[in-house]
Amino acid sequence: MGDTPVNGVLLIDKPVGPSSNAVLQRAKRLLGAKRAGHTGTLDPLASGLLVIGLGEATKFAGALLGADKAYRARVKLGERTETGDAEGAVLERSDATATREDLLAALDRFRGEIEQLPPRHAAIKHQGRPLYAYARRGEHVPRSPRPVVIRRLELEQIEGNTVQLFVECSKGTYIRVLAEDLGAVLGCGAHLSGLERTAVGPFRLEQSVTLEALEALAPPERRERLLPPEALLGSSPRLTLEARLAAKFRQGQAVSVISESGNVAVFGEDGMFLGTGEVDSSRTLQPKRLLALQ
Repeated sequence: MGDTPVNGVLLIDKPVGPSSNAVLQRAKRLLGAKRAGHTGTLDPLASGLLVIGLGEATKFAGALLGADKAYRARVKLGERTETGDAEGAVLERSDATATREDLLAALDRFRGEIEQLPPRHAAIKHQGRPLYAYARRGEHVPRSPRPVVIRRLELEQIEGNTVQLFVECSKGTYIRVLAEDLGAVLGCGAHLSGLERTAVGPFRLEQSVTLEALEALAPPERRERLLPPEALLGSSPRLTLEARLAAKFRQGQAVSVISESGNVAVFGEDGMFLGTGEVDSSRTLQPKRLLALQ
């Protein structure tokens, strides 16, 4: 593949089983990239869209951390587990007699802005350690409810005691907590039995490729699967600089521009992505993250 640097965005359809990091490392090797990072993990038991930044694109991966996400979730009614998902031991079983009308009425309570109590086995930190580290040692630490937004919540299917939901939500939403809370409202308990992420920000699962399909491609074809680094910036405002200003910007210098204040994706006259910057109230463009000079 030569010495051409690998810079771009790879959309992977992660299978159930491996960790997000294991998938990331395999994709990095297949593309021959020097650096790689993802824009939000999926648990080993979850599948679906994993957005990976390679090379210079890793500088802009943070832009997606706050993006909305969409999931297809399978919820098993009548069983409460230790972790809220299928990985944990079953704590309680009960008869699940909820009708379709019961489910629809219960789901109405979770749309819009709601508060969720993070699960004991969450990755968020308390005093520098993730909550799951305390949970594994049987230690209880205080958890505070956090506001999240459920933009869409639809009942797609009912199969026996398992229901399939489609969820569109804000960052920080725990789908397994949604499953547990739904079980509590229905009075029968529930846990998340399966999860597939179908969207992250502007990206859709249909655009992704499996690791197996990627491996089957010739190295040049693998690179053709990459989206440009600026794809991570989605609908960020674009600012085009003339050659003289672009040269200064690429060297990390602030330049005067005619633009609204705020964060922008910066391009040269030839359409080349240069990096991101922030325009202040004096209409000065301050560089934030720059694509390395090639």
